[in-house]
Amino acid sequence: MFKFSEISDLCIKCGKCIPGCTIHRINPDEATSPRGFLDILKGVEEGEIEIDKTFKDTVESCFLCNQCVEVCPNSLPTDFMIENARKKVADKYGIAWFKRAFFFLLRHRWAYDLISKLGFYFQTCGFKIEEEKKSIRSRFSLPMLHKGRLLPAFRKTTFLKKYPEKIEAKNSQKKVAIFIGCLANYNYTEVGDALVKILKFLNIDILIPKKQACCGAPAYFTGDFDTTEYLIKKNIEYFETFIDEVDAILIPEATCTAMIKKDWEEYIRHYMSEDWLKRYKKIQDKVFGTTEWLYKYTDLEERLKDKQKDMKVTYHDACHFGKVFNIRKEPRALVSKVATIKEMEDPDVCCGFGGITIQSEKFDLARKEGLIKAEMIKKVDADVVSAECSACRMQITEHLDKVGDNKKFLHPLEIIAQKID
Repeated sequence: MFKFSEISDLCIKCGKCIPGCTIHRINPDEATSPRGFLDILKGVEEGEIEIDKTFKDTVESCFLCNQCVEVCPNSLPTDFMIENARKKVADKYGIAWFKRAFFFLLRHRWAYDLISKLGFYFQTCGFKIEEEKKSIRSRFSLPMLHKGRLLPAFRKTTFLKKYPEKIEAKNSQKKVAIFIGCLANYNYTEVGDALVKILKFLNIDILIPKKQACCGAPAYFTGDFDTTEYLIKKNIEYFETFIDEVDAILIPEATCTAMIKKDWEEYIRHYMSEDWLKRYKKIQDKVFGTTEWLYKYTDLEERLKDKQKDMKVTYHDACHFGKVFNIRKEPRALVSKVATIKEMEDPDVCCGFGGITIQSEKFDLARKEGLIKAEMIKKVDADVVSAECSACRMQITEHLDKVGDNKKFLHPLEIIAQKID
């Protein structure tokens, strides 16, 4: 059984985690610093601190950006600690009705498909469509949704329904499966379109597994471990049906990649059987973020070298790629072949998305961090801002709008695909 003290006792209180901590930047309180979190969680385990509304507020304030894990001399998994603390909070206080409704959609693809279809046809009732930003703007103020806020628009056809399951290339030497992620499936479908176009360009066989489920990140980060485990098992059982046929499972989303490649392992090791771990490990080694795999295992970079650079791009490092896997050079190496990279002041600063709780009940925190990132992007002489994460896209698009910056957001795959004949 997981014990908070096993991790907390290893913290040497050096403070390296504090300067770059997202929540500490906008709420400089020792209690919400990473080392403060560790002390509080140990106190809960030892019965010195009660799981009350103050504790709930504290552990739900973390953005789970992983900055503390990246810089910690002992590589302490503070993010895993907080996810487990949120489980305790959920056990005591329950999970808000709208989150439980959303997690039901994550468990049941048919229901999510239905809501997406209804959303496409009726979204104009409460929202104004802004196609240039792939967004809808709220016409009214609703609970936790202020008038004028931008949200991802629903698309007429989801990515998973747009293409056949198998797209074969002539004389292909590689075959990959695409795990698309929920936002890219239902809202930002042009991301998957770009990936399919690039893989066709590279003459790679494509498998689009139709029964893939959500990776479980929204539920996991909220403390709903029942939904998390259900989705882990469902996906592993499904992945096993095709994993031997493919060279890789490509994911164009930072959060989904980190969830499947890192968080699943942590969860399985602590809460599931050794058999599940063995089954998972067979899959784990074949999971990649898209630009990482395209950079390391294809000749895409070489084939893009003579393309005209008529676009200026500033690149934001999504936390779950940059801080978790140190994937920073790969997207830049590819994008720089077709566009001019104009670096912002600090590409590593979290955009402030933070998950479903930060985006709803604690949106004031998302707003504060989002404006910091948006002002940083606004200063750059660029046409486009890019990141390999649809959650970042949603957050950055909203806050660029609020600071009056009209830069367009494009996924790196979209930028590359535009230059492919």
